[in-house]
Amino acid sequence: MPLHFNSQIIDEFRTNAGKLGGPFEGWVLLLLTTTGARSGKPHTTPLGFVEDKDEDGRDRLLVTGSAGGSDRHPDWYRNLLVNPTVTVETGTDTWQATAVAATGAERDELFATVVAAAPGYAGYQRATDRILPVVALYRIPEDTYTPPDRLDALADELIKIHDWLRSELTALGEGIGARTAPGLTVELRRHCLTFCSAMAVHHGGEDAGLFPYLARTYPEKAEVFARLQAEHGTVARVLDELQALLARLDEADPEAPRAEFDRLRAELETHFAYEEAEVVPLLREGAG
Repeated sequence: MPLHFNSQIIDEFRTNAGKLGGPFEGWVLLLLTTTGARSGKPHTTPLGFVEDKDEDGRDRLLVTGSAGGSDRHPDWYRNLLVNPTVTVETGTDTWQATAVAATGAERDELFATVVAAAPGYAGYQRATDRILPVVALYRIPEDTYTPPDRLDALADELIKIHDWLRSELTALGEGIGARTAPGLTVELRRHCLTFCSAMAVHHGGEDAGLFPYLARTYPEKAEVFARLQAEHGTVARVLDELQALLARLDEADPEAPRAEFDRLRAELETHFAYEEAEVVPLLREGAG
């Protein structure tokens, strides 16, 4: 939504305890306040939501990063990848929540739940090759909420994101190995685009928010973050080269994509292992 449109809705929402009138009458929304990945400032966004329960019976709200079907993830989603503790406003109720971005098969299941309740999201997904993210918002009990919990949740989320990216990398490799027909070629290009987009969001959030924050907190680890950011640059270049090869797959050396993929996998395996060894302990320490 345009910023001025957002502001109108936010003002109306807060003035009337979550009830919207005029052109917004009948809309059921929440206000999600995230911490800017780059600026560190609060950003509030009105979003549609779906009530749900997880497999353990815990209540949660599902929000979807549709951005109207655009090809770019919304800023609020990028923000919560770096800072997963958010503020939720529902009517007169304001509460802290942990935002958990669903991945893989779980994301697909939750997106189906969202579409069943709000079919318009299916249209947004058809409008873009970007996989629309689905985020679960879990309420943090007031008597247990303390700011350091955000870092511990972020450590868990970092590992979860890495595991999902590893699985997607494996699937991408299998697609390259199984390429035998035009239809598979199209699907392979789409899969690569999705993976590249996910990597860009993940690394962009780390470079803009997480790494600068930790570098200020742990100045003795400056070389660690310099190395991690340099590795981000290397991974981005390899991804660009892989995408370029897949774009002209029919005329390229058939072994070239496999060689580039093997290079990408080696870079990422080294990068993920080093980041988990160096960054996760810092997040655990900060949460303690």
